[in-house]
Amino acid sequence: MCLSDLLLCSNASIRDAFTVVDMNDLSDVFVVDDDYRLVGAVSEQDLRRGLLNGVSLDDPIAPLVRPWRATASQAADRAAVLDLMRALGVRNIPVVDSGNRVVGLHVERRIIGVPKLPNWAVIMAGGKGTRLAPLTNTIPKPMLTVAGRPILERLVLHLVGSGVEKIFLSVNYLANVIEKHFGDGGHLGCSIEYLREDPDLPLGTGGALRLLGDLGYRAQHPLLVMNGDLVTNFSVGKLLEAHRREQAVATIATSRYHHEVPFGVLKSDRNRLTQIVEKPTQEWPVNAGIYTLDPVLLDRIPADQEFPITHLFEDCLRRGEKVALWPLSDDWQDIGRPNELAQARGQ
Repeated sequence: MCLSDLLLCSNASIRDAFTVVDMNDLSDVFVVDDDYRLVGAVSEQDLRRGLLNGVSLDDPIAPLVRPWRATASQAADRAAVLDLMRALGVRNIPVVDSGNRVVGLHVERRIIGVPKLPNWAVIMAGGKGTRLAPLTNTIPKPMLTVAGRPILERLVLHLVGSGVEKIFLSVNYLANVIEKHFGDGGHLGCSIEYLREDPDLPLGTGGALRLLGDLGYRAQHPLLVMNGDLVTNFSVGKLLEAHRREQAVATIATSRYHHEVPFGVLKSDRNRLTQIVEKPTQEWPVNAGIYTLDPVLLDRIPADQEFPITHLFEDCLRRGEKVALWPLSDDWQDIGRPNELAQARGQ
């Protein structure tokens, strides 16, 4: 579907607007000027009301166009846009650039105008989340809510909003809860399939990837892999571009871990004090649980055994292959402990 086919200029006819509405199941048609700057919108209800008031199908829509201020930026999170739709009671929100030019369109079940990526994504959602018990006694950790939406749904919507159309969910603990919620992914604008672990044989963050091949799937492009308990708006495109630019077999997204020493640190030379540093802070790059893998690596994962994904990277290093690091510059939070969940919820 081409974005330009969904937008109209002010001299378009009411017949043109009805055609866009009927062909694309839209509740509102957006009107732009010659430079694609947003002028306003006309709804199906406006069009029908106009006909009742005596206008003809060949009359221009200009008199029916009303201002439209509910827009989204190109960096807007898909989940936030859907929440805005719900709050305003609308089904469509245009994406505009800094010059108010329409470059995309969010509709309830899909996003139009965002380049589609050939890359698949795998989200690891099979863990028990024992550190978050009793919250996770009846619900899997990735289905805990943050700002009214399950963490896993936020990840899926973020991927969809970035152009990813094929998503695999690796499930185990309370898998039925996840599968019932997501189904085939159609209502979220993607296709979802499930990598089902044996409940008695958890495969770990790496082992579950082997199930792709067991199901007959062979990735042709670098694979996005991530943990299912992350709250993040990382740039999918920038990660994939960094992986390509570095010509690495794997790329690990990194966050920064800060630790403050709660004492004054004494520096010395031959037992003589040279400096006092009060409560210094140290930081290290840490694994953010987001990866890009070349498809060739999947064949190296052993079958039917637990296999942490970090073992795969260690194997690459032993082979002398390049594993790149990509520093996250976007919001990121791991939800593994009660205090982290409370922080993500703003508590």
